[in-house]
Amino acid sequence: MSGESFRLDYAACRDLLARRLAEPAPGRIQLLTGPRQVGKTTLLLWLQTRIGGTAIYAAGDGPEAGLPGFWERIWAEAEERALASGRAVLLIDEIQHLARWAERLKSQWDRIRRRQVPLHVVASGSSALRFGSGAKESLAGRFERMNLAHWPAAALARELKVPSKAAPDQIVRFGAYPGAQGLLKEPERWRAYIRDAILEPAIGRDILALASVRRPPLLRQVFALCATMPAQVVSLQKLQGQLQDRGALETIAHYLQLLEDAFLVAAIVKFAVHPLRRRAAPPKLVVLNNALLAATDPLGVPDPASDRSRFGRWVENACLAHAWNAGQHVTYWREEPLEVDGIISGSWGKWAVEIKLGPFDTRELRGLLEFCQRHSDYRPLVIAEESGTPPVARDAGIRVIPWRQFLMRGPA
Repeated sequence: MSGESFRLDYAACRDLLARRLAEPAPGRIQLLTGPRQVGKTTLLLWLQTRIGGTAIYAAGDGPEAGLPGFWERIWAEAEERALASGRAVLLIDEIQHLARWAERLKSQWDRIRRRQVPLHVVASGSSALRFGSGAKESLAGRFERMNLAHWPAAALARELKVPSKAAPDQIVRFGAYPGAQGLLKEPERWRAYIRDAILEPAIGRDILALASVRRPPLLRQVFALCATMPAQVVSLQKLQGQLQDRGALETIAHYLQLLEDAFLVAAIVKFAVHPLRRRAAPPKLVVLNNALLAATDPLGVPDPASDRSRFGRWVENACLAHAWNAGQHVTYWREEPLEVDGIISGSWGKWAVEIKLGPFDTRELRGLLEFCQRHSDYRPLVIAEESGTPPVARDAGIRVIPWRQFLMRGPA
């Protein structure tokens, strides 16, 4: 539907944009959002090469964008090519850096629609929050938005030729930023890239450019705490107690939402039928790319042999982030002493998920079985270390898949 967004991996986003640009022009504006360094610019440049001479690429964060008349020139050139060739595409990268971009984009789109200029428009931006607010105010009914998500293991294998057996391990230990792929053998350079090219711009530019961020040091501290507690249920009061620069609970909750809008951390809520109970429960913190853990955790990447507990948290975080990035609705469930790691619904179906990296018995599945008994439309799933179904799961009718398989293909 116009104005809604959904999350796609690189190949799916590329194919969808190619199909939409093959439709009659002018069509709706295509707004492409997503995390930093996941391939938005690469995708627009690919479209420019694929389309050829009738495509115009313009970078909203380039030096030429600051010159007088930049906006008017790119639109005049695009319109001229469209009228001369019968069809053209204008690709505007990082459009949120251009002043009053949404208002001006609306004005231009309305003009080319009135004149029936055969011009398609694709615009990209790094921050869902800044992008979305402008779009909602000025572009209602005129655009279709999609989010280019963090790369899954399958995309690493398909696009970057990482061996299929190695891709899930890389997702857990080093995340999946394609631009960092060539630096994995140089850990210090790799960490510097993640911090300087991804994390700092996302917090220091995308989020802090918003008027709603009044305490930047507090925002940074909230992210740092999230990165030390992946896949953990943490009350806002506990977060508040560990912050050096303490803020109101409402401010901390607001900053968690900003971090999610910047594709850094998702504060997933408790599964509950009643909305008020959902809001009152503490969130479960999921860092949306494990590279952010590896680059910021002072303890480094956990060793699965000597630091089993922390490695298990990273695996759980990667699995829940994979579901979130794939556009699934992800929550957790807890009624003391019972708990389920993840409740997933969406295009994958409805699943109640427990993640177990070691041997487990019936007692550890009580929460899973209780939840599925109460909510029979959800299927139980255990994400385990190795393939094969232990008798305790088989006897209970619970499906078991290895975490590496889940990170490659989801529950399918």
